[in-house]
Amino acid sequence: MAVPSWLERLRAASKTALVQDGKRKIHYLFEDGKEMAEEYDVKTGQLVSRKWREKNTLGGSGKWQVEVGEPVSPLLGALELELIKESSSNPVFMRKDTPSSFQWRIRNLPYPKEVYSVSVEKEQRCCVIRTTNKKYYKKFSIPDLDRYQLPLDAAALSFTHANNTLIITYQKPKEILAAEEQLQKELKKIKAANNGDGDCKTQ
Repeated sequence: MAVPSWLERLRAASKTALVQDGKRKIHYLFEDGKEMAEEYDVKTGQLVSRKWREKNTLGGSGKWQVEVGEPVSPLLGALELELIKESSSNPVFMRKDTPSSFQWRIRNLPYPKEVYSVSVEKEQRCCVIRTTNKKYYKKFSIPDLDRYQLPLDAAALSFTHANNTLIITYQKPKEILAAEEQLQKELKKIKAANNGDGDCKTQ
């Protein structure tokens, strides 16, 4: 019952598509003024990035907030960035999905795998990363599950650690896999502007 409501919002949104650099870029404008921009790999159909933007209090466009993909590098030169600059050795948290799962990577975490625990907090609708050495703690939600109003399932969550990177995987529920498949069919119907290759329009 809840699944169509998010799909209906996507269907109702004003959409434009562009094929560029091997990526199919879709821009959504929702009735409430929010914007969402997604990029898909043209060959695999895999989601590469998703960003959100909403109007600020003055009615102008706010900054893009990255949900999936590499975090946006702040432009250098702004005064506050000159004063406070993140160390390049700080942990970097980003989401990078696969066709069957949501996946997060936290780079610059050198501790061995046994130090970490990843759990589901069902009441707070979030996942929590803890370390026994108290060096890292992170709470994060799965917006896709919230949008489809689906419960969090501890059995779907797993993690591994390699090359100073903690990789957390959450298997996508069948409802989301079905909805994503349906959405892909609809997105393929959108005529895409492209950078000179006319064959890209139907991909």
